[in-house]
Amino acid sequence: MTEEKITIKNGQLQVPDQPTIPFIKGDGIGPEIWQAAKVVFDAAVKKIYDGQKRINWLPLLAGETAYQQTGQWLPDETLAALKKYLVGIKGPLTTPIGVGHRSINVTLRQELDLYACLRPVHYYPGTPSPVVHPEKVQIDVFRENTEDIYAGIESDVGTEDAKAWKELLAKQGKLSKVRFPETSAFAIKPISKQGSTRLVNAAIDYAFSHHRHTLTLVHKGNIMKKTEGGFKKWGYEAAEKYGNQVFTWHQYEAIKANQGKAAADEAYQQAKKAQKLIVNDVITDNFFQQALLHPGHFEVVATMNLNGDYISDALAAQVGGIGIAPGGNINYQTGRAIFEATHGTAPQFAGQNKLNPTSLILSGAMMFDYLGWTEVAQLIRQAISQAIESHHVTTDFAKQPTDTVLSTSGFGDYVAELIENAPQKTLTK
Repeated sequence: MTEEKITIKNGQLQVPDQPTIPFIKGDGIGPEIWQAAKVVFDAAVKKIYDGQKRINWLPLLAGETAYQQTGQWLPDETLAALKKYLVGIKGPLTTPIGVGHRSINVTLRQELDLYACLRPVHYYPGTPSPVVHPEKVQIDVFRENTEDIYAGIESDVGTEDAKAWKELLAKQGKLSKVRFPETSAFAIKPISKQGSTRLVNAAIDYAFSHHRHTLTLVHKGNIMKKTEGGFKKWGYEAAEKYGNQVFTWHQYEAIKANQGKAAADEAYQQAKKAQKLIVNDVITDNFFQQALLHPGHFEVVATMNLNGDYISDALAAQVGGIGIAPGGNINYQTGRAIFEATHGTAPQFAGQNKLNPTSLILSGAMMFDYLGWTEVAQLIRQAISQAIESHHVTTDFAKQPTDTVLSTSGFGDYVAELIENAPQKTLTK
């Protein structure tokens, strides 16, 4: 049988009817949640395409399991396969302590240049939440994935590298800014125009294709003026190249300065009426406050790596936690993407068949959207929503005496059953 690979042509994925998609089960609870998720994926593809399309799943090794079998935390064969087949999916992986890669997840993102981490944070009715109105949280986070302090450029206290940094800072007249130079470690925070621009472009294109009307640049540019301030500046520059399709806060301020506030307000209202994309910005700490008080003010968010790490998990907590939060790491230019569970390996629960596989299942739905198999993605989300709303849940979501508590595999089987029994008429948008 001829191998069917996903390719990219003129910026568009070319997806065959039976694509080979690599998967990494992961460590800890990874194998359990993967098996539950795979049952759901296969059921949804079969329901929609009735055998005309299917996934050829290709198992790959990474993490602790790979190290035990091969002596490598991220085998060369795994990296080569992910490059070859473009699109993959993975469970959680152990971060090596003291040896190997600093983080396998970070290594994959950097080696494959998966510059956009997309974390859609949406509420499913019936999900336990610590906030009063979790349904108001409908925010898609674009986190830059390859720069910032995650570049891993650090120097420990007392090393030659740290000494070199002190000498450089002294030469530049900046060593006095380091409060305790003799006991300081150092790290570099690279933020580039190129990296910022391609991330913001991806967020803007996503906003257009998903009928979202607000993009917010989240930054700490009031303090880090050259790095995070640069992100804000370059983000606005990228947005303004879209011309009449967008209205930025820079434009608002320019109109206000030249024609007055009333004219600026009128221009803003006209832009909203015309359904242009409104591009604004907010300081990071204020974003956390506003996301709690007024989450409905935000639709698509673009931010840097460290901010995005905090923001995506904090928002996920508002809608039920990272156990239900999907994620994808994508290069929209090369087509490469890895979709993943956003939680950890939870090794203390490994083998107990009790934790929630929803993060990986919904990440798979994101993957099917990315492949253009949108009916499959829609059906998976519909079944997840139905399961949660009917209180058929894993132990983490079981808060009422009437809840039906399912195991990891039991939840996957139940969602697959809902998919198999879904009336055909419910499968259209």
